[in-house]
Amino acid sequence: MAQTITTSHAAPAPVQTGAVHAKDVSVVVCAYTDERWDDLLAAVASLRSQTAVPGEIIVVIDHNDDLHARLSATAPEGVLAITNVEQRGLSGARNSGLAIAAGSVVAFLDDDAVAEPDWLERMLSAYDDPAVIAVGGPAEPAWDGGRPPSFPDEFNWVVGCTYRGLPTTTAPVRNPVGANMSFRREVFEAVGAFTHGIGRVGKRPVGCEETEFCIRAQTRFPEGVILYEPTARVRHRVPAARADWAYFRARCYAEGLSKALVTQVAGRGPALASERTYTMRTLPAGVLRGVRDGLRGDVAGLSRAAHIVAGLVLTASGYAAGTAAGRFNRIEAPR
Repeated sequence: MAQTITTSHAAPAPVQTGAVHAKDVSVVVCAYTDERWDDLLAAVASLRSQTAVPGEIIVVIDHNDDLHARLSATAPEGVLAITNVEQRGLSGARNSGLAIAAGSVVAFLDDDAVAEPDWLERMLSAYDDPAVIAVGGPAEPAWDGGRPPSFPDEFNWVVGCTYRGLPTTTAPVRNPVGANMSFRREVFEAVGAFTHGIGRVGKRPVGCEETEFCIRAQTRFPEGVILYEPTARVRHRVPAARADWAYFRARCYAEGLSKALVTQVAGRGPALASERTYTMRTLPAGVLRGVRDGLRGDVAGLSRAAHIVAGLVLTASGYAAGTAAGRFNRIEAPR
């Protein structure tokens, strides 16, 4: 039986019912640097070789005219290269792609991620349920040079990937991983686009724009489901530069800043609901696991435990600093 999605406000646009076909999907890939040219080509190639090929592939170049010209000259048939017409950053780039996307479902893939051949097919099967308003899947790390033994699974989000603590089976979540997510178009029509001032700009290691958007969507569609589908997989490249302590430290602190911005826009309850469980359950279990591994002879286990403790302290410090700064610099979500 179809489930009606209602809100306490004015009735939102109706959510599409019935199956979604691949031709009804627009996939948006955002890029900003020539340094990831080969990654971008691999991402696009993975979309063109899907078992269910999307109706359109839109690559948005974020304020890099040379990269846009290069892609425009070499883009395969069926791939549209456009520029970010909003302010610089991932939110603006995603919004620019969204503005021209024609699909009833809009999916987002990072420019340094490669979708598994059945990625879109697996993702679309979840939309058979009309209550589902968004679907995301795992972004599995593909480490250049191998995974550092001291890097804890609990902090894979530092490198933009799925981390220990997320569901291992199909389940509702607050928000998907930004490298691998999709939404019904009606959601954007009802709640607006991604918020500027939250999220990555160039190499600045902040994020959470999809978190804030999903909180807004869930508020508008309280009966709607944001679904994690573990079989809709992508592989997210992790360069060596993101595997060291300096990046870990900077990314954790920036995540705290980002969460403070989301709290400012969405309120502390929704913004930190998942983080409470993660902090109270996932991280303590990870520390104990690392210590236990260390006592069994895995020296890196002690380092993983130390990274978890340090990551928590750094993230909390960023959150405190961001909260203090937010009292003087307010950000509002699109209306």
